Amino acid sequence: MAEQGSGGSTFKGYVIRRLALSLVTILVASFLVFMLQRLTPGTIVDAMVGQYMGMNPDEIDIVAARAEIEQALGLERPLFEQYASWLSGIVLRGDLGASLWRRTPVLEEIAARWPVTVELGLLGFIFSQIIALPIGIYSAVRQDTLGDYAGRSFAIFWVAVPGFWIATMVIVYPSIWWGYAPPFRYVGFFEDPVENLKILLIPALVLGMGMAGGTMRIARTMMLEVLRQDYIRTSWAKGLRERVILVRHALKNAMIPVVTSIGPQLLLMVGGSVIVEQIFNLPGMGRLTLQAIQARDYTVVSGVLLIFSVAIVLINLLIDLSYGYLDPRIRHERK
Repeated sequence: MAEQGSGGSTFKGYVIRRLALSLVTILVASFLVFMLQRLTPGTIVDAMVGQYMGMNPDEIDIVAARAEIEQALGLERPLFEQYASWLSGIVLRGDLGASLWRRTPVLEEIAARWPVTVELGLLGFIFSQIIALPIGIYSAVRQDTLGDYAGRSFAIFWVAVPGFWIATMVIVYPSIWWGYAPPFRYVGFFEDPVENLKILLIPALVLGMGMAGGTMRIARTMMLEVLRQDYIRTSWAKGLRERVILVRHALKNAMIPVVTSIGPQLLLMVGGSVIVEQIFNLPGMGRLTLQAIQARDYTVVSGVLLIFSVAIVLINLLIDLSYGYLDPRIRHERK
């Protein structure tokens, strides 16, 4: 009982240390996200002045117009003061600010877009693992067979070919050959679940295949390494069935590096769907981020990237905690 209490205390201490480190990481990420975009050439003030001058060609007092816009947006203050105000709004009120163009709350912009991106990312992630893990494990178990060569070639193809090219070809060639194009009008899941899945099926498959190649290769490599261990050879010598050896003994140990690679992939699915959303005309957070970057809408970009940063930190924490389950030899102790 004393050992269990000590182990629980050690685990709690590990979690507390990781949470503290995660908070520091999020704070640093928020600072970089806020500052770097404001230091890039071209500002939202330039864009607004250009738009204003286009509508008022007789306007000549550009300096006064810039000063007026900066004051209206609160950009006349020093950057560190702007950052402190933005961060305090998040901490004290949960407020990510308002869009500098539309003046709508950033949280409302994100709330309207995140279901699309999360659904697309989850579907892509599911497709990726359903395809990658069985093929990777089969290639390892049947090493140097025709199936292994086919699986490895399949993985290399999806690693090498850019996802945006596949997405473009999926739209172009079916429309030329069969007169078919994926639907471009988005329908929400709760509005019509069947139509929603029809719209997201192809984009999610394209997104998932881009990640499947890397997972396939990792799964195959780690499975081969585990199958060469002494305890696996002992299991074969004892006459255990192949399914028992693979599922109970080999697969669990081989999955530790695979889980390490799969966790960040889930965030890449969600955060890396910018091009897919743009090509398939999906109103998700990726497309919102791209539009905000092009418009220099600092508050929207900062809010979206901060949410992605928090999600990445939390998923990495969950991955670390899952190691103890996958491998009992791993202990969350301070060395």
